[in-house]
Amino acid sequence: MTGLPEVFEVSTRYSNEEIYKSLSVGNAGGVRVKTGTGGEVERLVIFTSMPTPRQLAENPYHDRLESDVLIYTGAGKAGDQSVSGPNARIVQQEEKHFPIYGFVQMSSRRNPSAGTKRWGFLGLLEYLRCYRERQVDAQGKWRNVWIFELRVHSSLSPIHKATDGQTMAEILAKRRSEVYLKDREVVNPGVSDVAVQQLDIATLEPIRRQLLAYEPRQFEHVIHDLLQQSGFDQVEVTKYSQDGGIDVNARPGKRSWPIKQLLIQLQAKRWMHTVGRREVAELRGSLQPHAAGCIVTTSHFSRAALDESMGSGKVPITMIDGYELANIVKMLNLQLR
Repeated sequence: MTGLPEVFEVSTRYSNEEIYKSLSVGNAGGVRVKTGTGGEVERLVIFTSMPTPRQLAENPYHDRLESDVLIYTGAGKAGDQSVSGPNARIVQQEEKHFPIYGFVQMSSRRNPSAGTKRWGFLGLLEYLRCYRERQVDAQGKWRNVWIFELRVHSSLSPIHKATDGQTMAEILAKRRSEVYLKDREVVNPGVSDVAVQQLDIATLEPIRRQLLAYEPRQFEHVIHDLLQQSGFDQVEVTKYSQDGGIDVNARPGKRSWPIKQLLIQLQAKRWMHTVGRREVAELRGSLQPHAAGCIVTTSHFSRAALDESMGSGKVPITMIDGYELANIVKMLNLQLR
């Protein structure tokens, strides 16, 4: 094939053949690798697709692009996964600093009018973290999977193949602070022996799965209903995109008479990816004077986020992760819409 691309532009479509031949990777699979003569990884390419609303309802664990973070489930649709084979290659970026290209499927093979250029370039991907979750596989059986979170650097387009390694090294050189490293550590009750004893993950995960299937705006209304059923008063969902970072306001009500006038301001994050320190700090900055803050998510928190939530001399922020939220739904017997 002639005229292979030497430069990759974000949002431009490429064919499978153009990608694997130009970037010297395999021609099949979700994670493809280019290795050097000594077997070391020189480049990775990750292929993914974004779910339609119907697909998301059927499989809330589907790969997602949330803001600038790609949530990518490890290779293997059935049985327990491990960080080996293609999955292990992703993690190696931390040490080897090789570039990872991200491509998303823009059209199906079943649509002949789209031609062969079906893959849109997302940008270079920066490995952030991975962690284990309990999910239900394609055969309806419980299994352990590995979730990878990768930051999408779309603003660096175009990417020149000849200098992609240098570009990636410059990205990675900026992330060595102690706070950054803590932000990569996920506090995930799904993998903690103590937490598993306290929370029945097998019961809670189907509830969390339902919550993940909501659109973000729908999820805010679920939190509204949950607060009302918990006895809170004056519960209101803020106007969309005009909330200043606050999604739901509420007051404790007469049952909590010593603090009945306290304003509670919540952020509802129907996310798959980890809530980090930045989100906690931003919520604190959005609170009205003397208000209490809370972040409710379907995902998990980083160690740095939890540290920030209880920072000395700062307004404390209550943190409710996906399993704790599912447990509250279960305890209150809230009928999810």
